[in-house]
Amino acid sequence: MTIDDLKRQNLILFEVISGSRAFGLATEKSDTDIKGVFYLPKEKFYGLEYIPQISNASNDIVYYELGRFVELLLKNNPNILEVLASSSECILYQHPIMQQLTLDLFLSKQTEQTFAHYAISQIKKAKGLNKKINNPVEVKRKTVLDFCYIIQGQHTYPITNWLTKNGLQQQCCGLVNIPHGRDLYALFYDASGSCGYHGIIQHEDSTELCLSSVKIDTPVMAYLSFNRDGFSSHCRDYKAYWQWVANRNQQRYKNNIENGNDFDAKNMMHTIRLLQVAYEIMTKGTITNKRPNRDELLAIKQGKLSYDEIMQLAESLLAKIETASLSSRLPDQPNSQKALAVLLTMRNHLYQS
Repeated sequence: MTIDDLKRQNLILFEVISGSRAFGLATEKSDTDIKGVFYLPKEKFYGLEYIPQISNASNDIVYYELGRFVELLLKNNPNILEVLASSSECILYQHPIMQQLTLDLFLSKQTEQTFAHYAISQIKKAKGLNKKINNPVEVKRKTVLDFCYIIQGQHTYPITNWLTKNGLQQQCCGLVNIPHGRDLYALFYDASGSCGYHGIIQHEDSTELCLSSVKIDTPVMAYLSFNRDGFSSHCRDYKAYWQWVANRNQQRYKNNIENGNDFDAKNMMHTIRLLQVAYEIMTKGTITNKRPNRDELLAIKQGKLSYDEIMQLAESLLAKIETASLSSRLPDQPNSQKALAVLLTMRNHLYQS
């Protein structure tokens, strides 16, 4: 099914403006996000074609099937709670039956965990972005040779330096495992090429060292140590960095750099906003989507607060939420039995013959 199908068959129960426009944080460049609730035709719901969610290609218009919507509300999902808390000016359509779903059915101390968990995930994401921006990875991946060292006495030397210093070629080397030595090798050298050594690596993209057959009693030229863990870590970081480069929102990245930010300022604005909402839930037992501190939040988005200042603000809010939860009058968990009874009543009304 598509969004057009939902509209054509009058299956939409709830439709609201969400995101920055709902929060009072929209700017000239802000998109209009739409979220909503639908119900499936009776034959699809009772059959084998249950569809929990329908969205457009860009995912800025998303509709949740009624049961899935209630399921996420019972989990105190931050985004879904905010949809239910939509103010009248953001509601584009509301079927009368949706009035049976009220915030008091779902708000609980569980929001301390769900909101905080989401905020912490965003903080980690910001820290990861901070690391990527400040520690760019070169286009060319390092090779196995960059993690190989020659052992001489109590010291180690990069093998590339050692080969250059001694006028040697890696292709003429032969390696043999040293028994019981993790990633330790005896290195032999044959300038003539008559011994058939395979070299240290076959090509620059190699991920393993080459081993060679060496005649017994052939004198060892040096001992080599391969930092396998370091190479594996580099490969993971390299892959993650260039995947991030390929998939990042180029305009948002450009804006962050132009504002001198080494983190995603927009993400951090919404993280702080979410933590402030969580504190409001704990202390007032409700949600107000439109934020009263627009200027303060937009200042974060515009790069007027440093990374450390935002982290300090987030940590302070997390501590306040934890303290407020101890004296909050909210139940520990949503009343799932009551909420499911309401859902059943809604289903019966929608599917009555």
